[in-house]
Amino acid sequence: MADFDYDLFVIGGGSGGVRAARTAAATGAKVGLAEESRMGGTCVIRGCVPKKLMVFASTYRDTFADARSYGWDFPDGTFRWAPFRDKLHAELDRLEEVYRSLLDKSGVDIHDARASLADPHTVRLDGGRTVTAKHILIAVGGHPVRPEIANAHLGLVSDDIFQLDALPKSVLIVGGGYIACEFACILSGLGVEVTQHYRGAQILRGFDDEARGLISEMMQARGIDLHLGTNIVDLRPASEAPEGPVGTGSDAAMGAPVGVGDATATVVEPARPSATARPGGPVWVKATNGSARSFDHVIFATGRAPNTSGLGLEEAGVTTGRRGEILVDDYSQTSVPSIYAIGDVTDRIQLTPVAIREGMAFTETVFKGNPTKPDHALVPSAVFTQPELGTVGLTEEEARDQEPVDIYCTSFRPMQQAFAGRQDRVLFKLVVSKDSRRVLGCHIVADHAGEMIQLAGIAVKAGLTKEQFDATCAVHPTVAEELVTMAVPIRSA
Repeated sequence: MADFDYDLFVIGGGSGGVRAARTAAATGAKVGLAEESRMGGTCVIRGCVPKKLMVFASTYRDTFADARSYGWDFPDGTFRWAPFRDKLHAELDRLEEVYRSLLDKSGVDIHDARASLADPHTVRLDGGRTVTAKHILIAVGGHPVRPEIANAHLGLVSDDIFQLDALPKSVLIVGGGYIACEFACILSGLGVEVTQHYRGAQILRGFDDEARGLISEMMQARGIDLHLGTNIVDLRPASEAPEGPVGTGSDAAMGAPVGVGDATATVVEPARPSATARPGGPVWVKATNGSARSFDHVIFATGRAPNTSGLGLEEAGVTTGRRGEILVDDYSQTSVPSIYAIGDVTDRIQLTPVAIREGMAFTETVFKGNPTKPDHALVPSAVFTQPELGTVGLTEEEARDQEPVDIYCTSFRPMQQAFAGRQDRVLFKLVVSKDSRRVLGCHIVADHAGEMIQLAGIAVKAGLTKEQFDATCAVHPTVAEELVTMAVPIRSA
């Protein structure tokens, strides 16, 4: 048997790669890991964690308003971006050190370098150094992409939002997926004037139609100027707008500072020779709905792509798909037996907990002799809009294409918000098989729906029936009691 520098070499220091490295090292394997950017990957550094902290920050405006309805007397507060952003970055620095410490304590060799494949057992690091490994695991994740339109470089992507020196007064968010909708709610909650353009007929494609319809209504009720069936026709620097800025949403396009009490907004990005203005500056946009105006920023949330460029996949013989994703079998093995891949780079289910479980299944398979397929069925997830959307299992549309189903659903104004005079509505929905009576899907639109769906996901994953849900006593008064009190289906499909 050939001698290798490592039993396992992991390319990518995100949640999935780190978990795989640590669990493999725990079996006694010699493990190395390379990360070209910051340890923690998308989730910790530029995704789930900073986004959720921004979600928390953005909800306090409603909390303050509701408190006055409950008898508290205090003046409106002022949100200051700079102190929040600095504390946010400090927290991300702390978490990155936690990840490094976990790897170090597990005995994993850390290489702060870009890595690529030289052959099925050799990894090339920055500077030309190479290391060999019996097994190689690719866990490099993905990145946000801009649409293929003229001057798209003038717009920001989700990664850039966490780096802003100041909040803009107005933004246009292009896209209708969960990232677009989450940031629309976040920025609106922080006091930014938000316009959103989505070319589809309804936001949150792929989620339950009834649930995404309510989210759309609630977003608009909160002041988000949502335009469906709308796309960009023309995008250019505001200084080059035809006949001057048209319908500007703030004074920024007229030369006034951009921001809320801090400094002029800037985004650190490499200069592009073809640019007529720096990315992130005031941008003029003409849309298919006939509108034409300037925004302080345009933010593209139009999709993500696997980070496979320049990885040496072709040279090593690793097969990729149409979007550049690494193709793997049920055990995360690529077309090259010694090379595996997990997480967003495989474009299966792009969720951090899924990547972690794929990493653990990889260790079971390769280092523990226990072939284990990562379980991609009935994965709960949440969209952190306001209100949140929690979902697990089949949508009504998916279920009715498979078998006859009963639909149990209720929507109402929750007591806490109704007392405060708000018009917010929640939705609870169960999709139930007529034949087996199993709950095939659960969809919740409400504050803290993410917390609720984690618990409901256990019941759906366990295959419980509607009658077993009903046999559970309600906790009253809560909004979640609706999960066990919907006695009569509202329709069959």
